Amino acid sequence: MTGIGVEAGAQAARSRALAVLRIRSRALAVALLPAAVAVVLLAGGSTGHLVGGVWDAARLVMSVLGVLVLLAAGVIALVVARARPAVSPTVAIAEEAAPDLYRMVRDLADRLDVPAPSAIALTPDCDSWLEDRTHPAHGPPPQEGRDDEIAGAGGSHRRVPAAPVLVIGSPFLWWMRVGELRAVLAPVVAGTGPSAHPDIAAARRFVRGLDAAVAVGSTPGRCPLTRVLCAGVASVARLMLRGCREHAALMERGVAAAAAERAQAVDYGLRIVAQEQVGLAYAGWDRLLTRVALPAWRMGRWPSRLDAGVVAALTELSRRDRLAEGFASRLGERPACDLLEEPGTIDEAASLLAARLFHGGPAENGPDWAPVDWQEYPEEVVDRKWRLDAARLHRVLDAQGVTHTPSTTAPDSHAPTLARVLTHLSASHHTAPEPPSTHQAGPVLDASPPAAAPSNTPAAADGETLPQEPPALASASDESVTAGTGRHTTVEGEAETLAAALTAELAREEATTSHPRSTPETTPDATLWDDTALPLFPLQPPRTARELLTDHVTAMVCCAAIDTAGATPGLDWLDGPSLLINGERAADLTPRVLSLVEDGDPAPLRAWLVKSGIRPEKPVRLV
Repeated sequence: MTGIGVEAGAQAARSRALAVLRIRSRALAVALLPAAVAVVLLAGGSTGHLVGGVWDAARLVMSVLGVLVLLAAGVIALVVARARPAVSPTVAIAEEAAPDLYRMVRDLADRLDVPAPSAIALTPDCDSWLEDRTHPAHGPPPQEGRDDEIAGAGGSHRRVPAAPVLVIGSPFLWWMRVGELRAVLAPVVAGTGPSAHPDIAAARRFVRGLDAAVAVGSTPGRCPLTRVLCAGVASVARLMLRGCREHAALMERGVAAAAAERAQAVDYGLRIVAQEQVGLAYAGWDRLLTRVALPAWRMGRWPSRLDAGVVAALTELSRRDRLAEGFASRLGERPACDLLEEPGTIDEAASLLAARLFHGGPAENGPDWAPVDWQEYPEEVVDRKWRLDAARLHRVLDAQGVTHTPSTTAPDSHAPTLARVLTHLSASHHTAPEPPSTHQAGPVLDASPPAAAPSNTPAAADGETLPQEPPALASASDESVTAGTGRHTTVEGEAETLAAALTAELAREEATTSHPRSTPETTPDATLWDDTALPLFPLQPPRTARELLTDHVTAMVCCAAIDTAGATPGLDWLDGPSLLINGERAADLTPRVLSLVEDGDPAPLRAWLVKSGIRPEKPVRLV
């Protein structure tokens, strides 16, 4: 460790902290100035030096102004001092639940010669940091029946912890080895040293108080007078926050530089290797959430072992990617999750918190929100998702009046078949050759199939609660009907119409089956963070209408493969739900479905169906 570098970073942080505190002192001076002037005027009048009508009026005005400014400053100071700063949602780890982890962190702090963190918490993200929770509002009494910090469980009766809380990304504990985790946490734990300096601690408290005061102005549910007062306090806090923003950023940069310099002597070589694991864990975690967990969350199920799943995903990545082959050899070493007494329980709590943060699910289990194990995922999530999507697709086709294929061999001519979807989306079914005379528009329109012209209206005719059709779609639909060019409705128009109807149908279902954001007994005071705007970190933007149509057609193909060709649903750790034909993943299905949806060309998909032994004319089982 280079003592000069540590001292330079700490000195820079202290100087910036003093600059922040000077802004606080200037604000206090401005608040006291009218009262000080009033005191001078009153003293001058009592001694007989400042007499006369003008001085009497000045004394009266400045006295009233001084009192008002002092009252306003007192209210602002009270709000800044009592406003609850934002706290990251985490899962608390008690020392009894992870004595080895606490021991490792304390040993690391001793090697770095810094104070040990007061507590340890986990976050469902690939990051680690120190978080100051010295505010009195961050130490609520523990509540029974809750095992995460969303409800304040695990909270100590201590009102003021001695040091910041160490927040560790839960994927790190499962993917990293013990030595790698220690090397990654070294610069984080080293940050407790500069944080203990009084000037830096005071500057941080002031900035956090201003930030919390700004948030107070946007809290809903207040009366108009209180709302006006809170808006005034927030505007003053925002003004001071702008003044000290640059100094606060440079202060934190100096603290980070001092911590990094102090951690140089601790496992420096291993930390270089561990940083590679950080990037790999981030990639695997993001892939697991977006490809595997998100479909389950949309089904009302939440995978209860996400951290164990990221290990499986990264192991699969190391098997596929030659560049990652060396990472698989690490699995023989002791994983960091062995530092926990009950890693399964911690993993379940972190998985539920991840579902809340990234999807907005409820805080507890329920009939429409239940955990699912990885062994049950193919049947409980993949197969059910495909059949629900296929059922929705056929409901929309029924609403649009699309006829069933006459070639079906099923006893029930109205049974759902894949052939119905293929025929409806095929270009040959909707597009006829151009007539010899291009000005004969009327006969061409009369010769069109009965369902072609009105196929643009069912989405608006199903009910008044349907969302409006996108402008681009509406204009395209109008042009396909009223242009009078002598052409039939193109396959693009049919696909867009079907996609819009699917979007409206899905929006109706989500509106009627949306999960409550919090449990009925949960109150704003029972949480350390605002859970009224979940999800806090949406994983993906809303799917487009074309993407929804592609997903539904793919689901219909998979259902036909399962029911007619003996295929099975599967789970791919990197790509999510997958179709297994003869035990092998059907990786070439998506391009053929896109050819049908985007180009109206069913030939590639039909050839693939024949090759795989799938019979599209056979009915499929829906839910």
